Amino acid sequence: MWHERQRDRSENERDIVDKKQIASLLAAVPLPIVLIGPDERITQANSAAESLFGPGILDRHFITVMRQPDLLESIEAVLAGAGPRDTRYLGYEAGRETTYVVHCAPVVGEDDNISVLVSLDDVTAVEEAGQMRRDFVANVSHELRTPLTALSGFIETLRGAARDDAAARDRFLSIMENEAARMNRLVLDLLSLSRVEDDERQRPTATVDLSAQVNSVLQALRPFADDRDVTLRAELGEGPTNVIGDSDQLRQVVSNLTENAIKYGGKGGEVVVSITGPQEETALRAPGYRLIVRDNGDGIAPEHIARLTERFYRVDTHRSREMGGTGLGLAIVKHIVNRHRGRLKIESTLGQGSQFMVILPAATDPAG
Repeated sequence: MWHERQRDRSENERDIVDKKQIASLLAAVPLPIVLIGPDERITQANSAAESLFGPGILDRHFITVMRQPDLLESIEAVLAGAGPRDTRYLGYEAGRETTYVVHCAPVVGEDDNISVLVSLDDVTAVEEAGQMRRDFVANVSHELRTPLTALSGFIETLRGAARDDAAARDRFLSIMENEAARMNRLVLDLLSLSRVEDDERQRPTATVDLSAQVNSVLQALRPFADDRDVTLRAELGEGPTNVIGDSDQLRQVVSNLTENAIKYGGKGGEVVVSITGPQEETALRAPGYRLIVRDNGDGIAPEHIARLTERFYRVDTHRSREMGGTGLGLAIVKHIVNRHRGRLKIESTLGQGSQFMVILPAATDPAG
């Protein structure tokens, strides 16, 4: 009798040790993991699983915790002896949809009882990257299809009905030239975006005078502004405004923002490019300069502002294409600003114009 009590006590202690070891093992795994016993109740779950499914899931029936049919069917199949199963679990965390690849594997215990070890691998980032690639290809194809269709149509017409019509030929050739130029701008912007993304993790090291870049860009864009009856004005203050940066990329930022302001600021309007600082910037936790491009055009509705830096996003697609826009300018600006560890802020009021602000860290070199 005494020996039986001792044996029972040893077995109980061993069970406790085994459970602690299993709990410790699961806790060491960064993936959400749940162990479901033969009685279909959850016997173990690590902290990652509790974060996903909620606290207090131990000893609950798995159906009350994992409510998605595909996952429930996979677990039931494994409990019935069907072998490992893979499926997916869709969640919603921090305001976005999440996707997990789930592996359900049998764990054979005493008396051949089957438990199920459920592990979940978060593949949300991979899914989002794949969707971004698909959207990107679709957008590029769409952007190229329109001018290519126009070119094909005009070529066919010039070979046929308009072969001997000098006026029609000149008009069609002019349109074809514009469409070819549009495709060329799109290809150049795509190449520029690709280069910027490749360089984004490499911080620039050169000292650049931001005011000099602004003066150079405004001088180059003044004929473009004059053609649209837009006044360009600079408010740069005195002395250099040195930042650590890539001069070509910073010039591209100034050019893209200023050109957009000229295009969409409206005929007879004014575009002001200013630089302020250096001053302590909370967003940077360091001194910085503010490059501000401001217009007094129609403004942008609030629902569009958060999406302006997305590739190919346009507030007015027809108007943007008429003005030669590719829908990539602000995406390029965003990536360049990110590379420079800066911040991009967009403010706009309908009927009162828009303001694009780039905050860049000031150079710490005493010479700057």
